[in-house]
Amino acid sequence: MIKELISQKTESFENAVEHFALEAAKIRTGRANPGLVENLLVDYYGVKTPLKQIASVNIPEARQILIQSWDKGSLVFIEAAIRESDLGVNPSNDGQNIRITLPPLTEERRRDFVKTLNHRAEEARIAVRTIREEIWKDIQELEQSGTIAEDDKFHGKDELQKTVDGYNQKLEAIREKKEKEILTV
Repeated sequence: MIKELISQKTESFENAVEHFALEAAKIRTGRANPGLVENLLVDYYGVKTPLKQIASVNIPEARQILIQSWDKGSLVFIEAAIRESDLGVNPSNDGQNIRITLPPLTEERRRDFVKTLNHRAEEARIAVRTIREEIWKDIQELEQSGTIAEDDKFHGKDELQKTVDGYNQKLEAIREKKEKEILTV
């Protein structure tokens, strides 16, 4: 019964980890990464569309991103979306493609990115804790209704904590890997 409750919420736990991994990919490191711009929302003829749906994103050099739009008329919209984003880069539009050259990161900027990463990691841990609290509330309700015994309730709490610890370890592994990427010069 308790294992079923936990397994029903496994997808929610996985979504929290996946969301954090996507958010971490958006944080700049010293190298160019398609994840920096792929999910930027472009106002494409009045519809907010992710960049990856209207253009291809390539990395021709370590610190350069090349965006090739499938519709040359959308280059202006893509350029505007990049300028309005929080990337802090200046795209160059040659009429065919958009190039973004990433400047080298200063030590201070790297530290700021690590702070942003840690903030997003904490948000992910909060999401995991919220899911844990929902499951714990359901377990307590089962015990109060007489469906499970008090011993089963505490056994369920231990099982739940083991599951939560596993997901927190996944989050921490992603965070550590990304922090290492950010701080590597």
